[in-house]
Amino acid sequence: MTPGFRYDVEILHLLVSGAHAYFGRARDGAADVVTTDADSVEVVAGKGIVGDRFFGKAAHMDAAVTLFAIESLEAIATELGADPFDPLLPRRNLVLRGAELPPLIGQDFVLETRTGSVGFHGGRHAHPCAWMDRMLAPGAHKAMRGRGGLRCRPLDSGTLSRGPAVLVSPVPLDPAQAGSASVLRPSRLP
Repeated sequence: MTPGFRYDVEILHLLVSGAHAYFGRARDGAADVVTTDADSVEVVAGKGIVGDRFFGKAAHMDAAVTLFAIESLEAIATELGADPFDPLLPRRNLVLRGAELPPLIGQDFVLETRTGSVGFHGGRHAHPCAWMDRMLAPGAHKAMRGRGGLRCRPLDSGTLSRGPAVLVSPVPLDPAQAGSASVLRPSRLP
């Protein structure tokens, strides 16, 4: 087994939306779509989150699930001199506290929760859209570049739940960003 690092994180939000809210011209406003901040979500290997707008879409197979670090959103609000942003507005699927995401690009990692664990492959940055200037604050689109989250491909099927979780990473992360880490030999890494 390859050694890994375990980081205590928290899943704050699990967003599931069957349709896109941000399309067309921002001045026309966001679409009125049903969005759920779920207590748990069912993830299907290679397809994404059941019920989500990206589930099973061929164009999104390598990036069907988006992760976002709340610390990035908090830093952006501070930089822009804004009140704290609603963490659901960027429309990322999993909003985490204590997870440093950029080092996971190109890596396989696991999220473990009380209801199960799911392996992911970190694909690429989740680039923000120009809608962020309208939905969050002027300048948010530019401020989110490079820290708008991570697009992932689920490697396993399973259920993830909101609350305390463990991020099992093959690479060391910045302890200041990810909390305390310990080396382990996990029973499985994707």
